[in-house]
Amino acid sequence: MKFLSAQITLLLNNRSDRRNLKILFRFIMILLVMITVFSIMFHFLMMREGQNFSYVTGFYWTLTVMSTLGFGDITFHSDAGRLFSIVVLLSGMLFLLVLFPFTFINFFYSPWMKAQEQTKVPSELPKNTSGHVILTRYGTITEALIKKLDRFNYNYVVLVSDFQEGLRLRELGVKVMLGNLVDPEAYMAARVENAALVATTESDVLNTNVAFTVRGVSKNVPIIATCSSEHSVDILKLAGSNQVLQLGEILGVFLSRRANGGDARAHVIGKFDELQIAEAMVTGSSLIGKMLKETNLRQEIGVSVVGLWERGKFKSPQPETLISETTVLVLAGSQVQIDQYNNKHGVKSDINSPVIIIGEGRVGRATARALANRQIDYRIIEKDVTRIYDREKTIFGDAAELEILQIAGIKDSPCVIITTHDDDVNVYLTIYCRMLRSDIQVITRSSLERNLGTMHRAGADFVMSYASMGANTILNLLQRSDILMVAEGLDLIKVKVPQKLEGRSIMESSIRKETGCTVIAIRANEEVNINPDPHTLLAKNSEIILIGTVESENRFFEIYGK
Repeated sequence: MKFLSAQITLLLNNRSDRRNLKILFRFIMILLVMITVFSIMFHFLMMREGQNFSYVTGFYWTLTVMSTLGFGDITFHSDAGRLFSIVVLLSGMLFLLVLFPFTFINFFYSPWMKAQEQTKVPSELPKNTSGHVILTRYGTITEALIKKLDRFNYNYVVLVSDFQEGLRLRELGVKVMLGNLVDPEAYMAARVENAALVATTESDVLNTNVAFTVRGVSKNVPIIATCSSEHSVDILKLAGSNQVLQLGEILGVFLSRRANGGDARAHVIGKFDELQIAEAMVTGSSLIGKMLKETNLRQEIGVSVVGLWERGKFKSPQPETLISETTVLVLAGSQVQIDQYNNKHGVKSDINSPVIIIGEGRVGRATARALANRQIDYRIIEKDVTRIYDREKTIFGDAAELEILQIAGIKDSPCVIITTHDDDVNVYLTIYCRMLRSDIQVITRSSLERNLGTMHRAGADFVMSYASMGANTILNLLQRSDILMVAEGLDLIKVKVPQKLEGRSIMESSIRKETGCTVIAIRANEEVNINPDPHTLLAKNSEIILIGTVESENRFFEIYGK
């Protein structure tokens, strides 16, 4: 009944629909008057022929003739009566068989179906809605963000200005609301004053308009906006954005952190309070050929091996895991412990060849700047002359041509970073570079999450998704850094000790065995215990920092709750 009343309300609130209903009502009244007149005339004509029928029979005869059923049980014998029958029959064909269906469908059925569809794409959220995230666009970043919001039980809504787009997204299971992105009333209807966050991922110009509009409605709601141009950062902040994300710059830094650069040292790729996460190539080190239990890294240095990468595949560490030439260790420890690891196992290579960057777009330029900060030489390959900014470091040409790659130094380079925004091109270049050099480190950018597996199968050592990185960055700001993406598909999360685990030791909890997540730190009373002993108790109200894949995290939340 509630659904029916909502449809009727939508139908009556629409001005054009109300007009259509009036037209339909008038037509039905004309039809009723016509049937009544014909029934009375039938009665008098029958009396002239000496036949006596009731008025009810007159209505019966009129309806059977007008609807062309014509049972034939009641007939006229005179020419006047038969002529009257022809008039009634033709009137019925015109009004009942032609005009009535057309009028009913256009003035009632279509508006009714439209109202039914509109109830699926609401134009207002319930008044008690709070703590939700308002999104202004359904794109690659938003799609990845919605998956993460669902994992952490955050309510959300995507504002759409086009009704058909709203229906399409609704069919995909996306929570949508109809509203103009630059209309203050739309944000009032979205309960923006009670929202946890507004995230806008449109163009710089539209993001500015959205931020300005939202800030005019609510002075306190946090606003996060993405930005393509560095010049737009200040404008977006003036418009009301609390955080402006230059995702191209952030992605460039992420990609550069994973570049080998010709050494076998541990490079910090993320920080969580005092805890640091580093990745270490083992090429040329004494660790090659040893099992993890033989390295004694935890006993001698204090760092924990919390994972391993093998040709783009993340593996949970086991005591019997063998370290090979292509292994990349994921280490967790303090700054002092990471430095001790580098002093003992870090190997500086004599390779002086530059890292190759394919593509000089925003991400490629950001990657180059980050490599320069690490004092790593690089060369950029770019086939669009209008995008060349650094002529000294850039080689003009197509990276699909062997001659161009040879000029860039593909034979000696320790690493190639592919940064184009076309995933198909990136897969092609990944396969090509892997074919030319089986030992080179290949780092690839992916625009869409669904192409990650394809990139790894093509031979990429590391793949970073633009969508995942953007979604994780927004989620970090929403949760105040309770989650940190270490690499694609590998996250660090900080959660309160679940009630089921309170008072149990790490060993007794069997978190790693049951979920695949590893406890790498415990935070209690503002103190962080990095790489805690397995016998350490999980106290009430303390926090644990876990590392694991998305699948491992999902299992953790399924077992212990969100």
